[in-house]
This record gives sequence, structure tokens and C-alpha cells, in this order.
Amino acid sequence: MDSLWTETAQLPSFPQLHSDIKTDALVIGGGLAGLLCAYKLKQAGIDHVVLEASRICGGITKNTTAKITSQHGMIYSKLTTRFSPELAELYLRANEEALGEYTALCAHIACGFESKDSLVYSNSPGALNQELRTLHRFGFDAEFAISNPLPMPTAGAVLFHNQAQFHPLEFAAEIAKDLHIYEHTPVRELAGCTAVTDHGRVSADKIIVATHFPFLNKHGLYFLKMYQQRSYVLALENAQDVGGMYIGAEDNSLSFRNYGNLLLLGGGGHRTGKQGGNWAELEQFAQQHYPEAKTVYRWATQDCMTLDGLPYIGQYSKNTPNLFVATGFNKWGMTISMAAANILCDLVKEKQNPYADLFSPSRSMLHKQLLVNAGETTVNLLSFSKKRCPHLGCALKWNAQEHSWDCPCHGSRFTKSGKLIDNPATGDLKKP
Repeated sequence: MDSLWTETAQLPSFPQLHSDIKTDALVIGGGLAGLLCAYKLKQAGIDHVVLEASRICGGITKNTTAKITSQHGMIYSKLTTRFSPELAELYLRANEEALGEYTALCAHIACGFESKDSLVYSNSPGALNQELRTLHRFGFDAEFAISNPLPMPTAGAVLFHNQAQFHPLEFAAEIAKDLHIYEHTPVRELAGCTAVTDHGRVSADKIIVATHFPFLNKHGLYFLKMYQQRSYVLALENAQDVGGMYIGAEDNSLSFRNYGNLLLLGGGGHRTGKQGGNWAELEQFAQQHYPEAKTVYRWATQDCMTLDGLPYIGQYSKNTPNLFVATGFNKWGMTISMAAANILCDLVKEKQNPYADLFSPSRSMLHKQLLVNAGETTVNLLSFSKKRCPHLGCALKWNAQEHSWDCPCHGSRFTKSGKLIDNPATGDLKKP
């Protein structure tokens, strides 16, 4: 189940840490967010080290659909209603700036970068019009698209021009090659500003945790502030060139984009540890609408979902002035990774950033999703199961589609034999 990106890119390799070292800034996690943080730190002349438990981009980054866009569903009307128009506009500006940085960087990197229209389709004319009114209030040039090439009826779509898509691992390979990275070096413990690994310690003035789901439970309450959601992708030959990047506004809708002669069809999502459509839902759709198509790749990913729809980027908690985090990207990891790198680089430099308050991990937790997360954790802590997650002890559920043990509380996943696949757990299941 390797992704298209894994099969078509060559990533550089880096040594394992075998000594004690010191650095100005330590980045824990070598996915795209961590690599971009290190890249920005290097540009700023700040000594840095990246510690990656396995291989760079070997977790969530390799399984993205790789859309670089500021259009994250119909988020702007939601943010305006939930918070304020000013906050929603700030979110738009942060993502548009990130998109602009990718455009400038990719002009010099061979990574399949293409400028594309991005469209959010819906069966609700009212929702489409509300999103457009919100965007026009900001002076943003969004359009209503009444027709599109998708093989099912819609009421239209909100269209953003000049968004982008790329090959994420080709991009990562280029930006990583001159960074100070150690692979196969999991962090076992943080003792103050020192990271303890199996074969050495790294002492740093500042530490950034970019491990997808944060692994420290004693700060920040991330085990209550987030859950994880799985989603699935088929790469189809002999399907359709949709011409842009599409995603539905409603829950469990489908995603479309092309890469070369392939159509990437995404969907089938569900909370990790729960039942969902999986690849079967996508295969049924493809058989109905693209009967001549052939599946050449299929893969799955999972995303950290926050209480309020905004990522957590900044100080890990109020009590950790030299420890920072980037997490909760809500399925939009490409653009948000760049925004996070900009914010965190400024914070490491102790420089003001205009978006720091917007994404602060210490903002209010008083949202309905908090009760859902707490309830899910309580139920699974009290459920009988011989298989327990080593993260916080929740009962694991068998995922028959992917042949894995999954945690419904926080999204850790394990192979049938108990080997760790996805965090926040940091080790394998204990053998009986």
C-alpha cells in the first residue's frame, strides 16, 4: 500500500545519532513540517538539528494528496461565524502567504509543481453563497462555478484561482539535502531542553515538536484537544482529467486531482478506530463512473483534527517557554506546514509574528468537540480488550480493511503483530 509519491521519488538518507551534541534549535520529526522548520532556521542562520524516528517523510507526508491551497473546504464562513471576520481573514492571509512561498521555491525545484484552480463543490446553494459572500467581504477574488467536469451532480462550487499541486517527496528531497538531520533516532524522553535518544543526547536552546501528534502528555492536553481521522486514496489510470483540484464541502465527500495521466480519487474517511467507507467506497464510485479505469496505487493516511478547525502552532503550553509545537493541520498539511515553519522560526528568534495568536495552542478549549473527544476516551478506557494502546491505555479496535490495531481515542495504530505504525504512541504493543 505504498503511495504514488513513495514509488516515484528518491529521498536522501541520513546517519543515526551516535554522540552527544548541542544545537541552537532542535526539531523533532522529519515530515514536511519539520523539514520546513529546519529549512527556515537554516536560512535565518540558526544552528539546527532534526531528529527523525524512522526515515524523513516516512509518516503522514508520504500519503498526502499534495494540494497547496488556501481553500480548506468552506472554512471562511465557518471561522467568521465561530470567531470573527477578522480572524477568518487572518487565516486566509497566512495560507495565501504560504502558497506564495511554495510558488517561489518550486520555481527552482523539479517537483511537478503546477498552478491549478481549486474548487469546493456542494449540493447546498446557500452554503456556497455564504462562503462567497464571506470571501468577497475580504476582497478575495473567489468565483462561483456553476458547472464542473465531475461525474455526479452538484449545485456548483466555490473557485479559487492560482492554487497549486506538486510531488511532495521530490520537494522534500531537495529542501532536506543540506539540513542537519539524523534518521532512525527516536526521542525517548525530553529532560528540560535535552532530548534523550538511544545513542546520544541533543541539548538545545529551543525545541520544536513536529511529530504529527505531539508525544508529550504532561503539557498542552493534546490528548483532549485532538482526534485523528483516516482517509483513503486510489490512483486511477484511464479515468478523467478533472482539470483542477476538487473537494466536497459535506462530510465524507470525495476529493479529485490529477497527477500526470492518473486521477487521484480520495475519500472513504472515518475517525481512526471506527468503521468507514475505506477503499471500498472509492472502488464502488470508480466502477460506477470510471468503468474503464484501473487502480495502479492505493494508500491511506490520517490527520489530526482540532477542536475548533484551526491548527495548533506555537508554544507547546503556557509553561514551556522554550518548547514549541506544530500539529492539528485538519487535512491541509501542505500549506499549513509552510505557515507553521514561518511562525515557529520567528518564535525561535523571539520575534513577533502576526499569526502567532491566531494559531496559539493555549487558546480556549471550550468547543463541542471537546466533549466528544472526552467521551470517546472514557468509553474506550472502560472497554474490555486484551489489546491496549500504550499511549494512555485505550482499548484497540481491529481494522479489517487495513489489518491493523487502531486506537479510537487518539489514533495510534499497530500492525497485527503489534509493531507501531502511527503515533502518538511511542512504542510497540507489549507481548502477552
